[in-house]
Amino acid sequence: MKKIRVGIVGCGKVGHCHARAYRAIEDCELVACCNHHLGRAEEFARQYGIRAFTSVREMVEKAGVEAVSVCTPHPAHADAAAEAAWLGVHILVEKPLATTLKDCDRILEAVRASGVTGGVVSQRRFYPQTARVRRAIDEGKIGRPILGTVTLLGWRDMAYYASDPWRGTWAGEGGGVLVNQAPHQLDLLLWYMGEVSELYGFWDTLNHPGLEVDDTAVAALRFKSGALGTLLLSNSQNPALYGNVHVHGSNGASVGVQTDGGAMFIAGVSGITEPPFNDLWTVPGEEALQPLWRVEEDPLFSGADAVDRFFRLQLVDFLAAIREKRPPLVTLEDGRRTVELFTAIYRSAKTKMPVAFPLAP
Repeated sequence: MKKIRVGIVGCGKVGHCHARAYRAIEDCELVACCNHHLGRAEEFARQYGIRAFTSVREMVEKAGVEAVSVCTPHPAHADAAAEAAWLGVHILVEKPLATTLKDCDRILEAVRASGVTGGVVSQRRFYPQTARVRRAIDEGKIGRPILGTVTLLGWRDMAYYASDPWRGTWAGEGGGVLVNQAPHQLDLLLWYMGEVSELYGFWDTLNHPGLEVDDTAVAALRFKSGALGTLLLSNSQNPALYGNVHVHGSNGASVGVQTDGGAMFIAGVSGITEPPFNDLWTVPGEEALQPLWRVEEDPLFSGADAVDRFFRLQLVDFLAAIREKRPPLVTLEDGRRTVELFTAIYRSAKTKMPVAFPLAP
């Protein structure tokens, strides 16, 4: 079987996570990278024995790239992803898909017109603990989901925001906790609860003086199903506490997952502090299974490979989707829904009014 020739656009910290994962997958060959700073691209290329370029088109045409991971800063996702798609290249875009709905739609238009495969990174969907929650919902173990909650109480110090010039700015990052740290949990909530019909939200910068973007946000949601939801998101707890997603059902049972405990990992900088686990599980007859699951699954999250393992699982799914001509587990439409959700919070905070879905770009 011919290997899929892969390139990486954006040679920063998360680009290294993708590079390591691709090199561990037999179904593909990492052949090139692209970065607007040639020196950074060349350094990245030397590390992985690949070719360096400064433009997506040149990389595709000269290195024969068939699929790319887009790992640039968030506001630059759309330019790289849309260009690659128009060139007939399959795309996997780091979260969030973009920072505006208009940019999301640019990517979707290019992918649909070109007929390529497109997906968004949300590797926490590949955790056994998060998949267990989805299975419980699909199998009717909690009845109908009627209440979904996300609580993310993390910490980012000012040194983190200073570590890259684009961090913590509207122009470079597109937002704060809503855009960078929360999309993983927002994606899971939408995966479990379905689409949102209305939202009322607030955001603020509460304990990072001088920071342009949000370090805290809250919102109340109504889903199209009639279910309700809440979001409590913050980068202001020192030390970081946890991030979880809980779903409560019409039969009184509840299921949930703590996706992050302690400090959330920073791609290319730190590892997973605490293994995720199903911190809430009241399905009748299954209440005693939580400690057994932890014994089986905690070892998956120990060691240096823990972060790369789940990037690799998502990349395997993406490559399989290309070969099988099917959507990947996390689609571009899924990514757009997450962007729509945080965009609604920004709009609601600005107007001090509820926001109805769908949002106009």
